[in-house]
Amino acid sequence: MIEVNGYSLEPLELGLIGAGVMVLLIVVLMFAVLRASARTVQATEPLVHQMAAMGARVQSLNDGQQQLAGGLSHVSEAAAKSQAQMLQLMERRLADVSGKMQENLQGSAQRTAKSLGELQQRLQAIDKAQENITKLSGDVLSLQDILSNKQTRGAFGEIQLNDIVSKALPKDSYSLQATLSNGRRADCLIHLPNPPGPIVVDSKFPLEAYEALRNATTQAELDAAARALRGAVRAHIRAISEKYIIEGETADGALMFLPSEAVYAELHANFPEVVREGFAARVWIVSPTTCMATLNTMRAILKDARMREQAGAIRKMLRQLHRDVELVVERVEKLDTHFNQARADLEGIGVAAERAGKRAAKLDNFDFEEMPPDEQGVLRLDQGARV
Repeated sequence: MIEVNGYSLEPLELGLIGAGVMVLLIVVLMFAVLRASARTVQATEPLVHQMAAMGARVQSLNDGQQQLAGGLSHVSEAAAKSQAQMLQLMERRLADVSGKMQENLQGSAQRTAKSLGELQQRLQAIDKAQENITKLSGDVLSLQDILSNKQTRGAFGEIQLNDIVSKALPKDSYSLQATLSNGRRADCLIHLPNPPGPIVVDSKFPLEAYEALRNATTQAELDAAARALRGAVRAHIRAISEKYIIEGETADGALMFLPSEAVYAELHANFPEVVREGFAARVWIVSPTTCMATLNTMRAILKDARMREQAGAIRKMLRQLHRDVELVVERVEKLDTHFNQARADLEGIGVAAERAGKRAAKLDNFDFEEMPPDEQGVLRLDQGARV
């Protein structure tokens, strides 16, 4: 027995009381739990709506993601196709570019090879020209050595004059180193008919005075060289006029040959009075070029003179030629007569041969009855003759 506040309780009672307290506590707890659950349900209802909305949104996002995935797949396929087309286009363009580049490279290689070949040829030509220049420089030095001496310089002018004359005129129309009646020897005597008669060409070369003129550096040197050149040319003009113009033997003029175009040009450009003095003395100054032109004119004169000399012989030959033509015409006429006679004889032979052929055919067939009387008589006569 248990006493509580003056009450005595049995264990069973105490157990029941404890059990009732426990039940009560459980009921209270359940009620508290239910109230808490109600409040929780009320509190979580908006959250459920939000979760439902979020689920809808998630579904929408899922649908959008699927559409996006489809769009991305389509875009990826389009991009892949475009990339493939772009790659094909780039490959074609690269092939075209590579082909063009190859063609250009081949063309460039060919042009380069051609240019190199031409360059090599030009280099060879330059080398050859260099050799010629070297040789020419040696020849120039030799020419300077020749021209530095008066005798060799005179021989040089004579050789050049001889070369020009031999090219322009026939050999029988001139004489080299011809001696005149006064004992003077001319470099060249051209045999022109009268008028004007034989004309002398003498070679002169005032090189020293010309070189002094070209090398003058001061006015005093220039004046002195001009006087020297003027005096040298005047002396040559006077000598030619006195030595090579002989009345009744030569023409009334002569030619002074200058073997240098530069000296000739200098005289006509800066010393015209000297040229006029030569005209007055009947001495005409010529250079290699003008000498060739003058000689060509002389050749025409010689040709005309020779034609006049041969005019009688030409007329005689024409008369003989006319007689020969007449004889040919007569002989042609006689030959034509002979041809006509031969043609008539050939025609008669043809007729007789045809007649003989016919008779031979009849004899071969023994057609004596069909033969005309004259032919039978001829046959009998022929048979009797054979017997």
